[in-house]
Amino acid sequence: MTRASPLLAACLAVGLAVAAFPVPAAEAPFEPGLMRLAEVLGSLHFLRNLCGEKGDHWRAEMEKLLESENPDPDRRARFIASFNRGYRSFSGIYTQCTPSATEAIARYMKEGETLSRDIASRYGN
Repeated sequence: MTRASPLLAACLAVGLAVAAFPVPAAEAPFEPGLMRLAEVLGSLHFLRNLCGEKGDHWRAEMEKLLESENPDPDRRARFIASFNRGYRSFSGIYTQCTPSATEAIARYMKEGETLSRDIASRYGN
């Protein structure tokens, strides 16, 4: 019986240690697409304003996405980081609207539309 006691104590200690650390929730299958959509919105916010569209239309679209997702604080921070990454990825390159900037707009518009449609059709209610 004395041999079982140290083994039992070790098993209990490991069990308690594992229980003390919460297991992160599994990422939803649509999460990477939503994060990419946030990045696309950030890119469009910069590029469209650079090329003559004034206003916060794309930032407002991001706010709608956040509102519809109602994420917890950590997830919200990831959404915002993705949006900002998209914005900064072009703000460091373009200082004026160029043909390549307008091509990037066209590509990002198409990608954003595709992401939105695919996420909604696969995972929407």
